[in-house]
Amino acid sequence: MGMLDRNQIARFHKNGYLVVENFNSPDLVEPAKARFEPLFHGEFETGVQPDEWNWREGSSPEDHTRQICNGWKSDRAIARLVLNRKVGQACARLMGWPGTRINQDNVIWKPPGARPLGFHQDDAYQDWIEPPSLVSCWMAMDDTSEEGGTIEYARKSNHWPVERKKFTFHAPEDYLEGLRFSANRMGVTNCKIDRLCLRSGDVVFHHGRTWHGSGENSTLKPRRSVVAHCMSSDARFHPFRTNPVYSRYKPYGSTAMAESYFPVIYSETGYRSEFLEELLRPVPPANGQEEIPSGHPRGSDSGNRPA
Repeated sequence: MGMLDRNQIARFHKNGYLVVENFNSPDLVEPAKARFEPLFHGEFETGVQPDEWNWREGSSPEDHTRQICNGWKSDRAIARLVLNRKVGQACARLMGWPGTRINQDNVIWKPPGARPLGFHQDDAYQDWIEPPSLVSCWMAMDDTSEEGGTIEYARKSNHWPVERKKFTFHAPEDYLEGLRFSANRMGVTNCKIDRLCLRSGDVVFHHGRTWHGSGENSTLKPRRSVVAHCMSSDARFHPFRTNPVYSRYKPYGSTAMAESYFPVIYSETGYRSEFLEELLRPVPPANGQEEIPSGHPRGSDSGNRPA
């Protein structure tokens, strides 16, 4: 994929999302797909547990969609998808940023019979960063269909304000509840929902204010996806608003974001966080002993070099 053109950028800002076909090659997608089952069994290649692990075998409902947040810290196959330079480049281009950091990722597994994920806006959960704005890259690991619980977008809802009222995300009774509430508040009576049929390797970039969610998987096939939620390379912690998970990485007395936890994946200057090259290199560990790159969450901090 080359640089996004003006027409693509215009469509993104008009509709709130942009589909890019054949963005990820099979040599990136297939290794990541093979890691879903081990990840949800608690087999973490790097030895690092993800920041959030929302489905546990044996204790979580079988009909719930499975989600892991920041799988890149746990598995290199996931990291190669979400820390890809071209993901960061596309996000920066779409948002007019000088560069891109990863905010967090999602590894999402919707097995047959899995219930919906509620409609929401990503920016509604970002008041702990400045600026509180994301663009996300939703990556199809499998071919998707409406019956299989594909990603759905409320077209042009990126032009609506951020809704602070929270609605059920995991397995809601009405997965459109939040969207309907916001649409009613806005006086929107003809909200158009686009249910996308994608091929494995396709991606969708969506604005942080765009309402989106997914329905039940009523097919006999899994629907797996990986999502890179990205923020500007200039992003900083909010001085006093906190997040129960990610504010643990805020240094005392500072709003700076350490690249160990929020790496710079693209900059218009060409800079990327220095540990990424080693982390993403597809080389098996010598003698079965993992080597942790300097700057990775288990290694030393790589600092906060300006992007």
